[in-house]
Amino acid sequence: MSSKVKKRLVAVGAIAVAAGALSVVAFGGIEKNLVYYWDPAQLLEKSASAQGATIRLGGMVQSGTVHWDPATLDLSFVVGMQPDPGGPAVTVQSKGAPPQMFREGQGVVVEGRYDGKLFHSDRVLVKHSNEYHPPEDGEQAREMYKTLVTSEN
Repeated sequence: MSSKVKKRLVAVGAIAVAAGALSVVAFGGIEKNLVYYWDPAQLLEKSASAQGATIRLGGMVQSGTVHWDPATLDLSFVVGMQPDPGGPAVTVQSKGAPPQMFREGQGVVVEGRYDGKLFHSDRVLVKHSNEYHPPEDGEQAREMYKTLVTSEN
C-alpha cells in the first residue's frame, strides 16, 4: 500500500470515529432531556408512558381547588381543560410560593413529573396579558399583587 492510500484510510477512519462520537453525544442522552407538553386529557391517556418523564402540563386552574399553606409552602390545585370542574383533570402538588399572578380560573403551565396519581411540579408558570397597569394615585403597589385565592385546608 502506498503512503497516499494509508493517509486516506487514516483520514476516513478519523472522520468515522469523530462522527460516531458526535452521534453518541448528540443522541445518546436525548431521551433524558426531552420535555413533553401535554394537556390533562393527553397526560391521563398516556399516563403509563408519562410516569417518570419530565412533562409540561398546560391547562386551567379549576375553581375551588387551590390550597396553599404559607407556613410549609405547600401548594396543591387541580389543572383541567376548563376553569370549572368537569372533564379530564390532574391534581398538582408543588413546593414553594406560587407566582404573584397565580389564581383560580387562570391558565397555567406546570413542569414536573407524574406518578400516576399526582403531578409533582418543580415549576409553576402562569399565563397573563402583556398589558401593564401602573398603580393608581394613592394605591400601594403591593396591594396590586394580592391575587392568590386561598382556601382553608
